[in-house]
Amino acid sequence: MILYINSCVRSESRTDRIAKAVLNKLGKDYTEVYLPDENLQPLSEERLEKRSSLIEQGDYSDAMFNYAKQFAKADKIVISAPYWDLSFPSVLKLYIENIYVTGIVSEYTAEGLPHGLCNADELIYVTTAGGPYDEDYSFGYIKELAEKYLGIKKTVLIKAEMLDVEGFDAELIVRNVINSINNT
Repeated sequence: MILYINSCVRSESRTDRIAKAVLNKLGKDYTEVYLPDENLQPLSEERLEKRSSLIEQGDYSDAMFNYAKQFAKADKIVISAPYWDLSFPSVLKLYIENIYVTGIVSEYTAEGLPHGLCNADELIYVTTAGGPYDEDYSFGYIKELAEKYLGIKKTVLIKAEMLDVEGFDAELIVRNVINSINNT
């Protein structure tokens, strides 16, 4: 199963357009989680205590673990996340907070080292930026998380940048990125 995690809030999102080209290139059906419509909640003290208690019991039947189970089962993951204020939309961080469940997406070895449990062989991160893009504050975090903690061996960055800078043709940049996806 291909899992599409969409954190784009704009109906005419350039990031989503590029991600849809990636999904089309993959040529398979996908399951979309449109994060702005999900009822994602931060881990309050009450939710954290409940989650910790259930994890200690090895009971992952509660609905709070559904996102984590879906993520762990995916064969391939595509994330669309525009580059906002040197990062990604906060709703993506909420999603990550909700899926990072020890016993579902990762575990710790006897030596205390993280070991990923996710099935996905690849995570493709799609982003757009109005100005120059610095991957350290968005893709860098996702790449580290995927490869070191979730067990996803390959991460790919697809980006379109300088889209809102005077003198740059945003539509041409987006089309060129989509064409490069279609031609690989």
